[in-house]
Amino acid sequence: MHLFYTPDITGVTYTLNEEESRHAVRVLRLEAGDVIRLIDGAGGFYTAEIIDAHQKHCSVKITSVQKEFEKRAQRIHIAIAPTKSNDRTEWFVEKATEIGIDEISLLDCDNSERTVVKTERLQKVAIAAIKQSLKAYLPLIHDMSSFKKFINSTKELAVQKFIAHCHSRESLPHLKSKFTKGDALILIGPEGDFSAEEVKLAVENGFIEISLGSSRLRTETAALYACTTINLLNHD
Repeated sequence: MHLFYTPDITGVTYTLNEEESRHAVRVLRLEAGDVIRLIDGAGGFYTAEIIDAHQKHCSVKITSVQKEFEKRAQRIHIAIAPTKSNDRTEWFVEKATEIGIDEISLLDCDNSERTVVKTERLQKVAIAAIKQSLKAYLPLIHDMSSFKKFINSTKELAVQKFIAHCHSRESLPHLKSKFTKGDALILIGPEGDFSAEEVKLAVENGFIEISLGSSRLRTETAALYACTTINLLNHD
């Protein structure tokens, strides 16, 4: 199945952008009459037929549309302190998108190793991931925010809110014992963990302290573990 990302699609005909046109015509060698699939990142899944196989502006005719394609019943939001290595943050975004995630926020914490991240690059990683995994929804990726500002922005959120940390890992309840099926927001700290002050602020604003198990996980591994756990529990 040939899948293309078309966020601005409208009407019964559509012209792929230059990058997608080149991929369709030069790389995949598609021709007029060939059938392709399109996703808009907002739940739309389209079947289309190529009517003009031009390598810079490939035109297609929409033949069928599915709205809210495989829409998830619950939402998952992971707020993560980006890793020192961009590759590891990108790995998390890619894999979480493939598994299923709705929002990703980037946190600037007391112990953060990286305070600048190009969200445009992460968006490209997520787009490639939804095409790979045949998803019609593109997760929303928020720009970097200070920990305090982010916590303040969550005060009115009607979701289950958790903060995973290792300060007293042995005595903390596991995520699966505190989560009930529904929407969830999980905070994942940097390699140096959240500071005691950050944990205190989160708890004061309705976040539940949880553990992700006995192993000491890397930031991106912890975030993906949390994402996977919530997905599994929501599907039970």
